[in-house]
Amino acid sequence: MTLRIAEIFGPTIQGEGALIGEPTVFVRAGGCDYRCAWCDSMHAVDSKYRHDWAAMDPAQVWDEVRELSGGQPLTVSISGGNPAIQDFAPLIALGKLEGYRFACETQGSVAKPWFGDLDTLVLSPKPPSSGEVTDWDAFDACLKAAGNAPQTVMKIVIFDDADYQWAKDAAARYPHLPLYLQPGNPEVDPDLPVDLQQTTDRLLWLIEKVTEDKWFAPRVLPQLHVLVWGNKRGV
Repeated sequence: MTLRIAEIFGPTIQGEGALIGEPTVFVRAGGCDYRCAWCDSMHAVDSKYRHDWAAMDPAQVWDEVRELSGGQPLTVSISGGNPAIQDFAPLIALGKLEGYRFACETQGSVAKPWFGDLDTLVLSPKPPSSGEVTDWDAFDACLKAAGNAPQTVMKIVIFDDADYQWAKDAAARYPHLPLYLQPGNPEVDPDLPVDLQQTTDRLLWLIEKVTEDKWFAPRVLPQLHVLVWGNKRGV
């Protein structure tokens, strides 16, 4: 079997969500069933970039991960695109044999049995500003596929008031899932600098929203990698 891989990079730190700050090697899958309006990884989504994706078998991917990490077990984050449209079970099995941990982030639109092999599953349903509509039945299927094996959390990107209210409704639907909120980043061009003042202003806006509402369930976090590297790829 072959995997469509947009990029493999690291070690770096996880920039967001439940594993923020954790040393990580990223395996970014090519291909996605969504086209979010503010996607920050179109190079792993749009078919016009398909010629840049590598066709690799799991052993080839694993060899690169091992080389990047120096053979020292750490967390391997499988991202995309939507990695759930491919079969990463063989890759996970190879890494587990050597003591590596695996995390995956997906929007929750496609369920896969290998979710149960993960250490951490981040389900990131997309709010109204994305232009996509969440299929909650598919989301439930992802939870069922994961079972009780991985740490499963929900992460939602917030751009505006409509997204914020949508996130509150999603949290009410799944009160058992740890919830992470982060302000959206509208500046996704890797060749343009990020306005750090606007970035922190958006974070402050979101912090003020949850505290004024006395909504104490979510953790509000920045995109740490954006604060450090802007939209640079491969970090």
